[in-house]
Amino acid sequence: MVSATSLILAGDVMTGRGIDQILASPGSPRLREEYVVDAGSYVDLAEDANGPIPKPVEDTWPWGDALAAMDEVGPAVRVMNLETSVTRSQELAPGKGVHYRMNPANLGCLSAACVDVWALANNHVLDHGMPGLLETLDTMHAAGLRTAGAGVDGMQAWSPAVVEADGTRVVVVAVGHVSSGVPASWAATAHHPGVALLPDLSDATAEMVADATLQGGREGDLRVVSVHWGGNWGYDVPRQHRRFAHRLVDAGVHVVHGHSSHHPRPIEVYRGRLVLYGCGDLVNDYEGIRGYESFRDDLRLLYRARLNPGTGELEALSMLPFQARQMRLWRADAEATDWLARTLDEACDRFGTHVRLGDGRTLALDTKG
Repeated sequence: MVSATSLILAGDVMTGRGIDQILASPGSPRLREEYVVDAGSYVDLAEDANGPIPKPVEDTWPWGDALAAMDEVGPAVRVMNLETSVTRSQELAPGKGVHYRMNPANLGCLSAACVDVWALANNHVLDHGMPGLLETLDTMHAAGLRTAGAGVDGMQAWSPAVVEADGTRVVVVAVGHVSSGVPASWAATAHHPGVALLPDLSDATAEMVADATLQGGREGDLRVVSVHWGGNWGYDVPRQHRRFAHRLVDAGVHVVHGHSSHHPRPIEVYRGRLVLYGCGDLVNDYEGIRGYESFRDDLRLLYRARLNPGTGELEALSMLPFQARQMRLWRADAEATDWLARTLDEACDRFGTHVRLGDGRTLALDTKG
């Protein structure tokens, strides 16, 4: 009997700006935001909230307790969304109020997490223009980091990333949608670098995305679509997003891995397949920023999905809660874990799923009827 295939999924990893400034080789701190002109200001906010950060930190620092937690799972394919450019480019994408950039010399911070596929089809990967995107791709690929969702042309941007896992292949296609803030002009074309941008959320587009997971595929592949969509805050899922996710599954996709929201959003199991509408941020520099405290965006989740390798159906989903302090991930305490369980359970109710407390300050997903 072939054992189940495990995935470790997370939402946005934002290692630019403040995170970049605490690492060993910070890039230029200059920003052109409406209220902040120095990336070090985000470090100051974090320190004001939770105490001093021992700068410069090691590459593993932002991941904190999450590294050991991922290793404890055992063999698993890791997929996350990298929401920053990795570049020294000084070019700025026009019309954007926030630009994320990490110095390529700090790439070890990404390598430390041993992520198998970095999704790049998002609204920050071209923050520093086409030169920034091309340097990001060159830097990551030279370091052996596998990417999906962006490329030197449309063919590369839409090509799936393929990972072998205990005899099963996991195929990942990453796409973005304008609802997350991806400019339409960032779409990769036959002769233009960019991201794999969804033209719309129609049934035909869902079929096209599902077909992309078949490129060079084999029977028995597990097919994952990583999609950057929706707003930053709130638990409502637009009807067209839910329909699109269902259509992907109907077309043969096994996991819909959604992200863009700054906090976890509802989870659904449709026809036995896992749909994560928004995983929330995992690593960022938002610590100490005021305004959305009711969403507890200091709490982060790692999703551990176990799939039947023959059918792609979800066998189990557990979630590990973390809390961001000093720009590092610490295992969340019992109070925070309980809050996440109650909040997500309420958000998931209308999707027919139930979130309960698991063993060892974890969360677990149940399906109802």
